[in-house]
Amino acid sequence: MHPPSSFCAPLCRALRNSPRAWSARTFTTSTAVCSGHSKWASIKHDKGKNDKAKGNTRALLAKDISNAVKLGGPDPNSNPRLALAIQKAKKSAVPKAGIEAAIARGQGLSPTGAALESVTLEAMLPPAIATVIECQTDNKLRTLADLRLLVKESGGNVTPVNYMFEKKGRIIFHKKDGVGADEVLEPALEAGVLDVTEDEQGRVIVYTEPADTTTTAESLSQTLAMEIAESEIIYDPNEDTKVDVENDAEAEQLSKFLDDVQEIAGVQAVYTNVKGGQKVAATA
Repeated sequence: MHPPSSFCAPLCRALRNSPRAWSARTFTTSTAVCSGHSKWASIKHDKGKNDKAKGNTRALLAKDISNAVKLGGPDPNSNPRLALAIQKAKKSAVPKAGIEAAIARGQGLSPTGAALESVTLEAMLPPAIATVIECQTDNKLRTLADLRLLVKESGGNVTPVNYMFEKKGRIIFHKKDGVGADEVLEPALEAGVLDVTEDEQGRVIVYTEPADTTTTAESLSQTLAMEIAESEIIYDPNEDTKVDVENDAEAEQLSKFLDDVQEIAGVQAVYTNVKGGQKVAATA
């Protein structure tokens, strides 16, 4: 196998080393802008990087708020996890409207209070990247039309690919000193989990059957006195279906698709069978 080229290498490292569910706003790879000797070009380039970093932070904070609502309800007075997430968002200057939208999303509602409908689109992107896109939207037809157009423009086609994945429950616990995967393994196995791992941040990750996700999360949280960071159902690619991104053209095409898909209203997560990761979470 040829080593990754100059453009592909950062993308592959991002896929391989991501300590959490990929974020479409954090996981992006693009070629360096050739600013030359133009001071204005350098300023624009730096501003673009700063804006993207700020967007990354706000997207992750909004996701934390939505997760907190799903786990403990929309009232911060009775949900300390939500209260803390809101406090962090305010410190990072997340707009009030963004916080309110994240709280609504955690309840399955749009910012206007309309019920959101879950929509899933499956597609195959070149060269052989199976993709599952999950959405929550108040306009199913618009969202599906936008996704189909983007897939077509990206050289892919809409086709069933979910047989290349396995649905699992995934629970991520906040890091706790002295508690790693080894310490969690025995009580987790007693709870009937599928697997226990640990990410680069030292956070314990537990995989379960989808139907057991919520009860297992609550049970282990109490048993281990560990705070839940995330609890969700994911699409985990089957090992024998995973593919490599091996050249600049493929890496750039995938990076552009991930940038573009997050701009479509309602997109929540994108799962691929690219080696090194499993999910891109696009939090609007």
